[in-house]
Amino acid sequence: MEATIEVRELRKRFGSVAALDGLSFDVTPGQVTGFVGPNGAGKSTTLRILLGLDTADEGTALIGGRRYQALRTPLLEVGALLDAAAVHPSRRGRDHLLWLAHSHGLPVRRVDEVLDVVGLGGAARRRAGGYSLGMRQRLGIAAALLGDPPVLLLDEPVNGLDPEGIRWIRGFLRTLAAEGRTVLVSSHLMGELEDTADHLVVIGRGRVIADTGVAELLAAASGDRVAVRTADRARAMAVLSGAGASVAATGRDTLTVSLLPAERVVALLGSAGVVFSGVAAHRATLEEAYMELTRDAVQFAADETAVGPERAAGAAGDEDADDGGDDAAVAEGVR
Repeated sequence: MEATIEVRELRKRFGSVAALDGLSFDVTPGQVTGFVGPNGAGKSTTLRILLGLDTADEGTALIGGRRYQALRTPLLEVGALLDAAAVHPSRRGRDHLLWLAHSHGLPVRRVDEVLDVVGLGGAARRRAGGYSLGMRQRLGIAAALLGDPPVLLLDEPVNGLDPEGIRWIRGFLRTLAAEGRTVLVSSHLMGELEDTADHLVVIGRGRVIADTGVAELLAAASGDRVAVRTADRARAMAVLSGAGASVAATGRDTLTVSLLPAERVVALLGSAGVVFSGVAAHRATLEEAYMELTRDAVQFAADETAVGPERAAGAAGDEDADDGGDDAAVAEGVR
């Protein structure tokens, strides 16, 4: 099968809440594609529709040109991790995989291979109920790999992993993509995706906000800004602002400057006698770029002005009086 994911004009409602509102994107082989968005954006709903666990009201979600329900040997064509807890706690890790392997006619040796790949060989005969969250994640990844599929859909694969595990999964995903597989990773950890993903699909309120390469997104977010490190922040801001720059304090001794090139910043600070220890082109992080993109798509944001019990009590009263409470409860289930 051609290992490409195609999502076209997906629409899905839960009551009066539009979880997906004409969502369209492609995921191609040979790269890691990050699938991100705020809570309530529709990520989990999209993955569930792709895997035949939910039904779209309109649109199509195809894997290799076919709906998941039409795949004759799904484990050999699509590997998925949606819920690491989806294993009976009294079942041994190896037995869980043996059951899956038997359902698709896979040899026993394949079970032992994937256990070794994910680092669970030594814990294969322990009961899953005694596994840590990170171990359950590894077991879920082993299950996704069992059929050696060309397509992988992974929801929060680093959740619960220790630093060694995070480092392993980062390199492992890139290896899988380098083998020509289609790898779609849903995550909230922008720092991990920045080091892992080649491409990013950003969604908000059920629609695509951005569908772009990570490098291109970071370059656009960085713009022409300049980062300045100085202990004399106030004077530096005055000098640069006076020359027409837009200046923001981003740390106790750091500034971000727009509208002036680095060479001009250096010349202005030098002529004014402002001591500085560094001037460099600002490189935006993926988290910065993501926050800027999704600023208007966040549905569940904390009220940063609520600082005391009186304010909290007032907020609770407002919430109780809201006629849209039922819709909000439905929306909480749309992720």
